[in-house]
Parts: sequence; C-alpha cells; structure tokens
Amino acid sequence: MKVRRLTMYTTGPNGQKVKTPTAKFYAIFQDWQEALRRLPLFEDRRASEGLARIVDRLNSLRCSNETLPPDLARAVDEMPAGILAHLAKWDIVKSEKAANVKPLVGHIEDWRQALLAKGGTPAYAKLAAYRVKRIIDGCGFGTVGDVSASKVQRFTTDLRQDRQNEQGGIQRGIGAASFNYYLRDAKSFFRWMVRDGRAFENPLAHLQGVNASMDKRHERRALSPDELRWLLDTTAGGPDRYGMTGPDRAMLYRLAVESGLRAGELRSLTAGSFTLTGDSPCVAIAAAYAKNRRTDSLPLKLETAAMLAKHIAGKMPTATAFAMPQRDRIIDMMKADLADARTKWLDAHQNAQERLEAAGDTFLSYRDDAGRVADFHALRHTFISNLAAGGVHPKTAQRLARHSTITLTMDRYTHLRREDLAGALTVLPDLSQPARQIAVATGTDGNHNVAISLSPSLSPAGAFPRSLVESCGANIANVASEGMPANTGENPCLSTIRAAGIEPARPYGQRILSP
Repeated sequence: MKVRRLTMYTTGPNGQKVKTPTAKFYAIFQDWQEALRRLPLFEDRRASEGLARIVDRLNSLRCSNETLPPDLARAVDEMPAGILAHLAKWDIVKSEKAANVKPLVGHIEDWRQALLAKGGTPAYAKLAAYRVKRIIDGCGFGTVGDVSASKVQRFTTDLRQDRQNEQGGIQRGIGAASFNYYLRDAKSFFRWMVRDGRAFENPLAHLQGVNASMDKRHERRALSPDELRWLLDTTAGGPDRYGMTGPDRAMLYRLAVESGLRAGELRSLTAGSFTLTGDSPCVAIAAAYAKNRRTDSLPLKLETAAMLAKHIAGKMPTATAFAMPQRDRIIDMMKADLADARTKWLDAHQNAQERLEAAGDTFLSYRDDAGRVADFHALRHTFISNLAAGGVHPKTAQRLARHSTITLTMDRYTHLRREDLAGALTVLPDLSQPARQIAVATGTDGNHNVAISLSPSLSPAGAFPRSLVESCGANIANVASEGMPANTGENPCLSTIRAAGIEPARPYGQRILSP
C-alpha cells in the first residue's frame, strides 16, 4: 500500500496542461477482490499513513473473513464518514457494519420496528424511541462515531434540573425513575446496534442509574374500602366523561381494583376476553398487552362477573369491552370522579362542625397529606394492598399481581393502613394480668391437675397427665439411687409410658428408629 499525493492536470491560461498535486494524500492499494483502489485520506502525511495502516489491516482481515479485534473495531467507529463510505462501497467493511455512514435517527426507526417485532406494544416502542431520539438530538450526535458517554451523562443529568418556563413558573425536571428509564432505553438501543452488527461496542455500557427511591415524584397510595364504595356509587350515577358513561366508568374502576389490571391491559380487553359462566369466571390477558409478555388468566369475583355479563351483553366477541380515553385523559377522568365523590361525601355531613372537620380530612382527595396520589394506577396498588390486609400469602399476591419478584409486590405495591398496624398489636401478650394468673396459665403454680400439651401425633389423647410424668420421674430416681437390676430387659418407666398409649423409639446401632 502506497501513500502519496496524486497529480491532477489542469488547463493553464495559454491552453497548456499544468500538473497540480492534490491537497490530500491517497492510499493506493489492491483490495481483497484484487481491484485497484485510490482512497482519499488527509492533508497531513503522518495522519494519512496511520489511517492507511488501519485500512491495510481491514483489507487483510476481510480477505480472510476474520472478526475485527477490539482495537480495530474502535478505529472503525472513529473513522470519518466519507472514508468509511468508500470502504463500505468496496465491501472492505461490510455495509451493515458501516453504521457511521447512516445517521443515528435512521437506526432509531429500525430499532422501534424491532421492538414491535419482538411483541412490544406500540405505545412502549414509541415512548422508548422518543427518549433515545431526545438524547441523540440533545447531545448533537450524528453517527455512531459521535456518541460520547460523558455527553449522555451530562445531558440526562441536566434533564433533572428545574427550569423557569415562559410564564415565569417553575417547570420541574424529570425524576430519578424517569432518568433511569432514559438511560435504560439508550443502553438498550446501542445493545441492539451491537447485536445487529451496526456497531462494534456499546458506548454507554458502563453508565449506571440512580437510586429512584430517594427521589419519588409520583408516589401512589391505596384507597380505603370506604373510599372505594363512595367512588363507585357516585360514579355510577355520574355524568358522561371522556366518552364513557358513569356506569361504564364504575365498572372499569371495580374491575381494576378487583383484578389489578393495568390501564393498557384494560384497554386491550374485548368481550371475548371474559369467561363469565360457571363457578370460576376469569379474564384473559393477551401476551402482547401484558407487561410480563405472558398470556395470563385472572380469576374474577362472582358478583363482579355477573355485573360484567350485563356490561358486555350484546357485544361481539371482538368488540372493545371499555372505550377508555388516552393515558393523560384517564387521569383527568378519575380526578373528576374523585372530586364528585368527595363533594357528595362532604354533603352527607349535615352538622356544620362535622362538615368542617371532614373538610380537613384527605378522604377521597387526589393527593393526601403525605403527597401521595390516587390516580388510576393507584387502583392496582389498592388491589395488592387489600390482598395483604386480607391475609393472602405473599406468593399468592405476587402471582395475582404478575410481578417478577416478591420484593416489588411487598415493597412498592403494598400499603399498610393505620387500622392494619393497630390490629397487629392484638397478638401481643396482655401484660396487665396479675402474676398469679400468668403462673396458672403456664402450669408453673404447682397444680398437679394441669396437663402437659403434646402434639396429637405424639399422644393419642393430645396431652400427658402430670401424674404420669411424675410417676415416670420417680421410677428413674429410684433406679439412679438403687442401681439398675440385672437383666430386667426394660427401662423401669417404659411400661408406664406404654400404658399412656405411646410406643418408645427403638435403638438400632447408632440410629434411633421410630415405631
């Protein structure tokens, strides 16, 4: 491979040809297909010679069809787009690996299509693509070679800062959880680029998220049973909102709080999703709309199943079960229904003093004193919290919630009410009893009529009479003082134990065999 300037011929003023050297150096070589190539490099000789050595290695590896080593892969990522375009055109670098030639925006659309092909919902694919595009546009990245992890870190951190809007108010930055979502989607995008052969490494692989629990911007709460009853009753008789009648919204809220279904899953339901006959009614969730990407069948209460049967009566199996509004509108819808229910609850207090006290309560309020909100997803929190309050086993609650870990079920979605905490104290011992009564209860007051409790598997009667225990103990004491008679064949108290209906264990070598 030779590196030199080429000679260009131009026509002079008098019509003569004039030799003019090119400003750039060229690499002149024979590629792996034995075709003569002239590759324009740089104006600097040293930089041109360095790049020519890289091109020579690429040409050799392409001839043997070997995988690029990491150092050469990084060199390709940093290569100018014009030079890489020539190498891709000559098939020295495979076209699908020449990602630097194609703008990142074009790769984002391909990634969005890949998410849909894997079964992702259109809403998730659109949101993930929006986040990645916002990062790329904000950092000014054009191609893969432009990507810098430090720039991404600075840009996403800057998104968390509060700003002053055009109206002079304060616009809060994104929370820690949203920061992690941005970083997650960006890293996922570049991982896909590597797997698809469009990049040689993930430039964001080492970036880490932040602790989302330290900056919760939208903490939810669980509604109490009384709040749910007021909400359902008021909504059922309320006006139409966002294309849904009052009874339809009440049915939607009830199904959400008794099944734990998410808004997107509820929106995907059709009349054919329900099995409402028999003793085990259920609702089926298609894998494409479930967050865990698995088809699930969830049980329904018999009373709710009967109400759902009336709700979907006359609908075709493919008809939508609930004509729900868009994501941002469903929050406004529930806010309005909560406000109506709270107004009705306040009006139920006839006494002025009681009404004044009730007005200071956060009952049925969208946001409580602790800043927690009761939006539509709070119905799912309420469902899981009610399972915990009802004594449902945590693994059963996790299965009904369709969570990947028990920690998510118990820590994030389970909310303990004040009465739950107070009720837990009833299991503590009563320390107000006199000491004498405690002694009698434990059998330590010398009363020989108190039986010693045994497991039913150990004693047919469930207990040893104290007289039997003391009789056995006396026999053992006599043996200890007088010595064991020779060749008696049996321990002195075994006959006493057998009389109580218990067969003692039999020794066998170094082991004890149960009867």
